Amino acid sequence: MPRKIPVLYFVLLMASCAKNNTDLLQQALLSSDPKIANVMQNLDEHEVQIRYTQIDRRNDRIIFTDFDFQVDKNDYFYPASTVKFPAAVAALEKLNEVDTLTTNSIFFVEGDSIQTTFAKAISEIFAVSDNAANNRLIEFLGQDDLNKRMRNRGVSPIRISHRLSTSNADDVTTKPLVFYLNDSTTFMSEPIVNNPIVPLELQKIKKGNGFIADDELEESPFDFSLKNYYPIVAQSNLLKRIIFPEAFPVEERFNLSKEQYNLLHSAMRTLPAETGYDPEKYYDSYVKFFMFGDNTDPIPDHIKIYNKVGYAYGTLTDCAYIEDTENNVDFMLTATILVNGNGIFNDNTYQYDEIGVPFLAQLGREIYQIELSRKK
Repeated sequence: MPRKIPVLYFVLLMASCAKNNTDLLQQALLSSDPKIANVMQNLDEHEVQIRYTQIDRRNDRIIFTDFDFQVDKNDYFYPASTVKFPAAVAALEKLNEVDTLTTNSIFFVEGDSIQTTFAKAISEIFAVSDNAANNRLIEFLGQDDLNKRMRNRGVSPIRISHRLSTSNADDVTTKPLVFYLNDSTTFMSEPIVNNPIVPLELQKIKKGNGFIADDELEESPFDFSLKNYYPIVAQSNLLKRIIFPEAFPVEERFNLSKEQYNLLHSAMRTLPAETGYDPEKYYDSYVKFFMFGDNTDPIPDHIKIYNKVGYAYGTLTDCAYIEDTENNVDFMLTATILVNGNGIFNDNTYQYDEIGVPFLAQLGREIYQIELSRKK
């Protein structure tokens, strides 16, 4: 028997869908599958936001149709590793402005012994969501330049203020990079001084009822006002411009070469094992939540997922372009969910595997089924 939907939940859902003139997300979110239904019965707790984008083609034109559920740029959620996507794009664009550098230029951060290339860093960012790779790109760009490049192309609102999981996360001055011009010649970049971090003034910027700091419980909401800010609308805007740059006016396209677009697309869809990671630990869906995130089975070859996920502080987010080459299906999906049942942050007690990833996986499957039957 279909699961009964609480009256209040149904009214809220219908109101949101009516506001956006759509019944397609309603169809997916009214699923009786408990992975969806259990979340939808506790919307306030989970702070769900979803954008589903249909893609149609008319006379060589790409047409996007967005369907939103609770999407509000003023309702804050922590974007976690999804911010690595704009860092990768901005770094590639900056490379085009430096005659002596390419994606294969070898470099290291002053004080760090790890040598890498931009191509390798970008691969690591998407294959396994490597934090150190992202932070090296931040040292190359600086936060201000990254934000400016995004806004100049219509990717807004956005505010990248800090690095990820490192002791110098909040430093406004970048570390110099040492580049190898050849086997024996190096040069060092100058540090970049960025503007001070200004607190965000957004709804839901303070969350929960406590947090752990220095191994002690602080009984007050956790303040995210100095953290990165990268809402659903900005994530969707960037994905569209990278997958379908031809759909936008020239001034809204990133200054990337064909080879750079190919590198980026390849990195976004490549599975961890294809880049040499242990498939037992880094299974196909390790950083691909939609459709496949709740199991470790191989992803079918005919389904390609170009995406970037993030998860931290109990918030899971995925922003993906999904393509089924066998059934001529493609669509975009961006969604976020909070799974912090006890309302305490920094205690590492989050329901990622129990609630968050299953919800996103089933959401992806529900939308995929809609797309399979949709007439184009």
